[in-house]
Amino acid sequence: MSKPQHQRDLHAALFDLVGMLNRPQPDLALMGAAGVSLERALFPLLVRIGRAGPIGVVELSELVDRDHSTVSRQVARLEDLGLVERRPGAKDRRVREAVPSPAGQALLARIDAARDTLFTEAFKAWSDEDLETLSRLLRRFADQALRWGRD
Repeated sequence: MSKPQHQRDLHAALFDLVGMLNRPQPDLALMGAAGVSLERALFPLLVRIGRAGPIGVVELSELVDRDHSTVSRQVARLEDLGLVERRPGAKDRRVREAVPSPAGQALLARIDAARDTLFTEAFKAWSDEDLETLSRLLRRFADQALRWGRD
Protein backbone atom coordinates (compact mmCIF):
# COMPACT_ATOMS: atom_id res chain seq x y z
CA MET A 1 0.00 0.00 0.00
CA SER A 2 1.30 3.46 -0.88
CA LYS A 3 2.06 6.25 1.57
CA PRO A 4 -0.81 8.42 0.23
CA GLN A 5 -3.22 5.50 0.75
CA HIS A 6 -1.98 5.01 4.33
CA GLN A 7 -2.51 8.73 4.92
CA ARG A 8 -6.06 8.55 3.52
CA ASP A 9 -6.78 5.51 5.72
CA LEU A 10 -5.38 7.34 8.76
CA HIS A 11 -7.51 10.39 7.98
CA ALA A 12 -10.61 8.21 7.63
CA ALA A 13 -9.91 6.51 10.98
CA LEU A 14 -9.31 9.86 12.71
CA PHE A 15 -12.46 11.28 11.14
CA ASP A 16 -14.43 8.29 12.49
CA LEU A 17 -12.92 8.74 15.98
CA VAL A 18 -13.58 12.48 16.09
CA GLY A 19 -17.15 11.89 14.93
CA MET A 20 -17.65 9.28 17.62
CA LEU A 21 -16.15 11.51 20.32
CA ASN A 22 -18.36 14.44 19.30
CA ARG A 23 -21.54 12.40 19.77
CA PRO A 24 -23.20 12.45 23.19
CA GLN A 25 -23.33 8.65 23.62
CA PRO A 26 -19.67 8.09 24.60
CA ASP A 27 -19.82 10.82 27.25
CA LEU A 28 -23.13 9.49 28.56
CA ALA A 29 -21.73 5.94 28.71
CA LEU A 30 -18.62 7.13 30.54
CA MET A 31 -20.66 9.19 33.01
CA GLY A 32 -22.93 6.19 33.60
CA ALA A 33 -19.96 3.88 34.18
CA ALA A 34 -18.49 6.42 36.62
CA GLY A 35 -21.80 6.97 38.40
CA VAL A 36 -21.62 10.66 37.55
CA SER A 37 -24.70 12.80 37.10
CA LEU A 38 -23.76 15.99 35.28
CA GLU A 39 -25.30 18.05 32.51
CA ARG A 40 -23.99 16.64 29.23
CA ALA A 41 -22.68 20.05 28.05
CA LEU A 42 -20.65 20.50 31.23
CA PHE A 43 -18.92 17.12 31.12
CA PRO A 44 -16.33 17.84 28.38
CA LEU A 45 -15.56 21.21 29.97
CA LEU A 46 -14.82 19.64 33.34
CA VAL A 47 -12.64 16.99 31.74
CA ARG A 48 -10.72 19.64 29.74
CA ILE A 49 -10.27 21.80 32.83
CA GLY A 50 -8.95 18.74 34.63
CA ARG A 51 -6.48 17.95 31.84
CA ALA A 52 -5.43 21.47 30.82
CA GLY A 53 -6.08 23.55 33.93
CA PRO A 54 -5.53 26.05 35.15
CA ILE A 55 -7.14 27.44 32.03
CA GLY A 56 -8.95 30.63 31.05
CA VAL A 57 -12.34 30.70 29.39
CA VAL A 58 -10.99 31.98 26.05
CA GLU A 59 -8.50 29.12 25.74
CA LEU A 60 -11.09 26.60 26.93
CA SER A 61 -13.64 27.84 24.40
CA GLU A 62 -11.06 27.35 21.64
CA LEU A 63 -10.32 23.81 22.81
CA VAL A 64 -13.97 22.78 22.79
CA ASP A 65 -14.92 24.91 19.76
CA ARG A 66 -17.73 26.73 21.55
CA ASP A 67 -18.66 30.38 21.85
CA HIS A 68 -16.76 32.24 24.57
CA SER A 69 -19.93 33.53 26.26
CA THR A 70 -21.47 30.04 26.32
CA VAL A 71 -18.34 28.53 27.86
CA SER A 72 -18.18 31.35 30.40
CA ARG A 73 -21.74 30.57 31.54
CA GLN A 74 -21.00 26.84 31.64
CA VAL A 75 -17.82 27.32 33.70
CA ALA A 76 -19.83 29.51 36.08
CA ARG A 77 -22.32 26.62 36.36
CA LEU A 78 -19.46 24.21 37.17
CA GLU A 79 -18.31 26.70 39.81
CA ASP A 80 -21.86 26.89 41.24
CA LEU A 81 -21.88 23.08 41.44
CA GLY A 82 -18.62 23.20 43.40
CA LEU A 83 -16.66 21.32 40.74
CA VAL A 84 -14.30 24.10 39.67
CA GLU A 85 -12.73 27.12 41.28
CA ARG A 86 -11.66 30.26 39.48
CA ARG A 87 -8.67 32.33 40.44
CA PRO A 88 -6.52 35.06 38.92
CA GLY A 89 -4.18 33.80 36.22
CA ALA A 90 -0.56 33.11 37.07
CA LYS A 91 0.71 34.98 33.96
CA ASP A 92 -2.05 37.55 33.58
CA ARG A 93 -3.93 38.50 36.74
CA ARG A 94 -6.80 39.89 34.62
CA VAL A 95 -7.59 36.37 33.37
CA ARG A 96 -9.60 34.16 35.69
CA GLU A 97 -8.40 30.60 35.34
CA ALA A 98 -10.49 27.55 36.15
CA VAL A 99 -9.12 24.58 38.08
CA PRO A 100 -10.92 21.54 39.46
CA SER A 101 -12.01 21.95 43.07
CA PRO A 102 -11.42 19.06 45.47
CA ALA A 103 -14.94 17.82 44.63
CA GLY A 104 -14.15 18.17 40.93
CA GLN A 105 -10.89 16.26 41.35
CA ALA A 106 -12.76 13.44 43.09
CA LEU A 107 -15.32 13.31 40.27
CA LEU A 108 -12.54 13.32 37.66
CA ALA A 109 -10.84 10.43 39.48
CA ARG A 110 -14.08 8.42 39.19
CA ILE A 111 -14.28 9.28 35.49
CA ASP A 112 -10.65 8.23 34.96
CA ALA A 113 -11.28 4.91 36.75
CA ALA A 114 -14.36 4.26 34.60
CA ARG A 115 -12.41 5.15 31.45
CA ASP A 116 -9.65 2.75 32.49
CA THR A 117 -12.24 -0.01 32.89
CA LEU A 118 -13.80 0.70 29.49
CA PHE A 119 -10.40 0.87 27.79
CA THR A 120 -9.27 -2.37 29.46
CA GLU A 121 -12.29 -4.10 27.97
CA ALA A 122 -11.84 -2.47 24.55
CA PHE A 123 -8.16 -3.41 24.36
CA LYS A 124 -8.29 -6.84 26.02
CA ALA A 125 -7.28 -8.61 22.78
CA TRP A 126 -4.38 -6.19 22.15
CA SER A 127 -0.85 -7.02 23.21
CA ASP A 128 1.07 -4.70 25.50
CA GLU A 129 3.41 -4.01 22.58
CA ASP A 130 0.50 -3.04 20.30
CA LEU A 131 -0.88 -0.68 22.94
CA GLU A 132 2.53 0.89 23.54
CA THR A 133 3.03 1.37 19.81
CA LEU A 134 -0.42 2.90 19.32
CA SER A 135 0.05 5.23 22.28
CA ARG A 136 3.52 6.33 21.23
CA LEU A 137 2.65 6.92 17.59
CA LEU A 138 -0.66 8.61 18.32
CA ARG A 139 1.07 10.98 20.78
CA ARG A 140 3.74 11.71 18.17
CA PHE A 141 1.09 12.49 15.56
CA ALA A 142 -0.96 14.62 17.98
CA ASP A 143 2.12 16.63 18.93
CA GLN A 144 2.85 17.26 15.26
CA ALA A 145 -0.76 18.21 14.55
CA LEU A 146 -0.75 20.69 17.45
CA ARG A 147 2.18 22.48 15.80
CA TRP A 148 0.45 22.84 12.40
CA GLY A 149 -1.18 26.14 13.24
CA ARG A 150 1.89 27.48 15.02
CA ASP A 151 4.73 26.76 12.55
